[in-house]
Amino acid sequence: MSKLTLYENNPGIEIITGACPHDCPDTCSWQVAVDKSTRHAVDIWGNDAHRITQGKLCGKVDRYLERTYHTDRLTTPLRRVGPKGSGQFEPVTWDEAIADIADKLTRISAEHGPEAVLPYSYAGTMGVLQGEGVASPFFNTLGASRLARTICSEAGFEGYRYTIGASEGVATEDFAHARLILLWGTNTLTSNLHLWPFIQDARKQGAHVIVIDPAQTRTARAADEWIPIRPGTDGALALAMMHVIIAEELTDADYVARYTVGFDALKEAVAEWTPERAAAVTGVPAERIGQLAQAYATTAPAALRINYGLQRHYGGGMAVRAITCLPALIGAWKHRGGGIQLSTSGSFRHFDYSGLHRPDLLAGRMPRALNMNRLGDALSLDPAHIAQSYYAPRPVDRKPDPAEAGPPMKALIVYNCNPAAVAPDQSAVLAGLRREDLFTVVLEHFQTDTADYADYVLPATTQLEHWDLHRAYGHQFVSLNRPAIPPVGQSLPNSEIFRRLAAAMGYTDPCFAEDDETMLRNFVEAQRHPVFETVTWQRLLTDGFVRLNLPDPYLPFAQGNFPTPSGKCEFFSRRMADDGYEPVPVYVAPKVEEGRMMNNEWGNGDERAATHSSIINHSLICISPPAHSFLNTTFANVDRFLRREDVPALQIHPADAAARGIVSGVELRVWNELGEVRLTAEVTNSIIQGTVLAPGIWWSKFSPDGRNINQITPQDETDMGASACFYDTRVFVAVAEGARSTLAAELPVAAD
Repeated sequence: MSKLTLYENNPGIEIITGACPHDCPDTCSWQVAVDKSTRHAVDIWGNDAHRITQGKLCGKVDRYLERTYHTDRLTTPLRRVGPKGSGQFEPVTWDEAIADIADKLTRISAEHGPEAVLPYSYAGTMGVLQGEGVASPFFNTLGASRLARTICSEAGFEGYRYTIGASEGVATEDFAHARLILLWGTNTLTSNLHLWPFIQDARKQGAHVIVIDPAQTRTARAADEWIPIRPGTDGALALAMMHVIIAEELTDADYVARYTVGFDALKEAVAEWTPERAAAVTGVPAERIGQLAQAYATTAPAALRINYGLQRHYGGGMAVRAITCLPALIGAWKHRGGGIQLSTSGSFRHFDYSGLHRPDLLAGRMPRALNMNRLGDALSLDPAHIAQSYYAPRPVDRKPDPAEAGPPMKALIVYNCNPAAVAPDQSAVLAGLRREDLFTVVLEHFQTDTADYADYVLPATTQLEHWDLHRAYGHQFVSLNRPAIPPVGQSLPNSEIFRRLAAAMGYTDPCFAEDDETMLRNFVEAQRHPVFETVTWQRLLTDGFVRLNLPDPYLPFAQGNFPTPSGKCEFFSRRMADDGYEPVPVYVAPKVEEGRMMNNEWGNGDERAATHSSIINHSLICISPPAHSFLNTTFANVDRFLRREDVPALQIHPADAAARGIVSGVELRVWNELGEVRLTAEVTNSIIQGTVLAPGIWWSKFSPDGRNINQITPQDETDMGASACFYDTRVFVAVAEGARSTLAAELPVAAD
């Protein structure tokens, strides 16, 4: 029975429709039951009327009220009174906090230039208003440094767009029509739950579901087959599949001829990628590669669902590019349920944000853009490190000389993010946050790891307490979130906090005087592209969500019409060549594999080969996908979910564990040249040999040694988009209590 039926006829209950704000493809429509007399939310559930949500929320968001009414919720502005990192604060009034923050930002801008101020935000909310809706006009008016928000998915997006032009693909509901489904680098049951019912519908019709992943995830255990693969080698598997498809003449010749460019160049590029060669790289047997390619090419419809995990390594962009070529090669796009999905966000690419973000307020200035993955470098006082933090997403882009890097950062404004926990090279990030000359303001719901280093912590509202508008990256609906309850304590929406700062700094543009509802209504009514014809303010108020004006069913590339320069799927991309890449798909190895390849090039007796052999043979590849009960670091302080995850763990294969004297439950020391972290061993066959898996992302303050896995992840950048290399980390693992190893002198020592 639907929860709606429990409350809809209760005169003391008001039902408010909203939307989940979190970084998930599903962007669920939810409904909240509110006691009219107390304005207290008493229940929350998924909206039955939404085609994708179908009345269900994930296990995390189903407990959203526990997070909203958590006893540790921030309810008043706080000012630091102890050392940075101590978490010692005193309450202050909003007027005091806003006045002091505005004064300090004004002084810093006058003395060091506005580029000495850096906003740092990401996907704590995916809303267009509480995300950057007022923050962007504020920082544009100031002229602050710009943040390249690349930490999650840019490598994959770039590879995908070079190939088919936009991040569009198979509609989520159309997976029900597929007969072969490859879930490649995605743990659907943890990070994309609402796709699974459509996959189950397909299975009832005989579809075969295969998971390709280094780990036997929940999804892999629920699928028909798991194909283990070495991290970062997905591109090699895709190239070998194309080799088989072309060599055995399994292509859709008509589709290739009419709707693609560069087939001959692709054929030449994959000629050397035999299944045997790919097997040596990927760990997938050559025979299985051949069978997979044949099944993929001869089963229609065939659907690929790829996710961001497989592109979080140095060659991630090119890996996604190679995989994205596969559907056009076999004509999968012609069929309902055929093709590929990385994200549906490209369906919303015609949104006009100019009236909301107000780039005109820059008044012709072009502040430097810094890569959020290199926050440790950005917060350094060393000009060489600051220069390294610049955003340079393509080979043709260049970072400045240190002398031209600009001023060191003097102010950091953090919202919708917890960089002390999520950013790579945690030691470098914390060293920056500890600087006494760095003025830090954090807008938050809780006193996170990052908030502990702030000079001011400002209490922000949760999704139940403010207006917002959401697009999705797992379906094609726009969703409106209406506030269901009053703000808890003295908390304020991000939008209002930035409005008050703007007023205190003397900013007079009319956009800073508009209320949230007006801003959203104006944004919706300003859209002119035909895809938004169905999206009206009144429909959003009435229904809570509206599907874009797209065909139903939606087969975007059944007859070509790719939004690429050529209008076709580009096996050969002139734009890639111009940007400094190989114009056809090639294999770009992860950095963890470079040492292995280097050893093959050096001869016997070469001292370098001996050193590298020691490192390669005794180290492991570490990946850190999301824990089932956390969403990045959100929910990672809720008691229920902390109990479910138990302790920060490291999954390790039995063979790797035996070689190190490791048994389940023992405390491990996991380290590399960046630092070390203590984790609890979980010996399991659910991870490929040679790889370890640390579910994330734990708050450091809840970890036994006050650190999390990002202590040992590098600030390295991917081949495309300058994205993060979270799954391209080589580590050493030993029992914490025991002797390190007889090889200790040869292995890298953890940084202090």
